[in-house]
Amino acid sequence: MTVSTLDWGTAYRVTVLDLGLACCGVEVMAALEGDRPHDLAALGVEVSHEAGEAHVLIISGTVTDAMLPAVIATYQEMPEPRYVLSVGACSNTGGPYWDSYSVTKGIDQALPVHVAVPGCPPRPEAVLEGLAALHRLVS
Repeated sequence: MTVSTLDWGTAYRVTVLDLGLACCGVEVMAALEGDRPHDLAALGVEVSHEAGEAHVLIISGTVTDAMLPAVIATYQEMPEPRYVLSVGACSNTGGPYWDSYSVTKGIDQALPVHVAVPGCPPRPEAVLEGLAALHRLVS
């Protein structure tokens, strides 16, 4: 897969914050911080570790009902404009745990999801394509 340069057309830095809550978090880490064939800075994307600096919240893995308030609080700490990228079956729909009493049935029940990346788990290339899809959405 080839991901071209993303010209976000904005005056702010496009930064992403990953909430890796389960297995899909490993794939997101591989996409954002692993041995990747291209440089995220060349794509116009920076990785942040603070909600106050991030414009894109990546939620990957199972969101439990107990964790949901912390996820929402993290989203609310982000500056505008802010976007949500949901990665993997668990964050998208609850995945194989959808019928558990303690699992949120998709983060879109609580936050506006701009792009959902399918898979269990999705490959790192799919995560990068999700960022490219978000770019196309906001351009």
